[in-house]
Amino acid sequence: MEAAAPSSLPLSLHPAGHAPACGVSTPRASRRVASRRSLGARLSGEYFSVGSQVSCRTCQEQRLQGEVVAFDYQSKMLALKCPSSSGKPNHADILLINLQYVSEVEIINDRTETPPPLASLNVSKLASKARTEKEEKLSQAYAISAGVSLEGQQLFQTIHKTIKDCKWQEKNIVVMEEVVITPPYQVENCKGKEGSALSHVRKIVEKHFRDVESQKILQRSQAQQPQKEAALSS
Repeated sequence: MEAAAPSSLPLSLHPAGHAPACGVSTPRASRRVASRRSLGARLSGEYFSVGSQVSCRTCQEQRLQGEVVAFDYQSKMLALKCPSSSGKPNHADILLINLQYVSEVEIINDRTETPPPLASLNVSKLASKARTEKEEKLSQAYAISAGVSLEGQQLFQTIHKTIKDCKWQEKNIVVMEEVVITPPYQVENCKGKEGSALSHVRKIVEKHFRDVESQKILQRSQAQQPQKEAALSS
């Protein structure tokens, strides 16, 4: 699905237990789906043809409409591609809809031609990305369990964006096996052999806390703005 439309892939899911029970077995929904069932089966062996425009109304009276990118009959899950909610060009939202909790399904435009082949995926790149994200999540979990302060966790994430060779050693941050940053994680807490590595890490730490302080000042200014406007208006 991502290959067909690059996307941040926000999901709209209607799982069991989050909506009243009103599935496609209702008379009205059954008639609408059945009217296209034989045609869809002839075209692609599914009840919904890829590329078709479909409109669904959920049990919460929410209308969802988009292009079919996938449909799993066994689980009754329908995936629709819709214009991106972010407004970005060449992006799309992918909605995952559980048809068990849809009161009405209408096929607006049934696609008859064979859909284009899916773009190839770089499986090794995806696997590498998954491993990296897993390692990052495990690292965050370790830091929390070890009682590392929020400031330390944020600094670790900042360093890790620039230097991947970064890990926790109890509550200390170890960078490139050369620099150790101990609590409270300030510039003066960066220890190691004098050289380019230590100097580089110190600059990252210094900039990190400078950016944090700038963000705090901005937030305070924004919080005070309504009070200033109210005082001027009075």
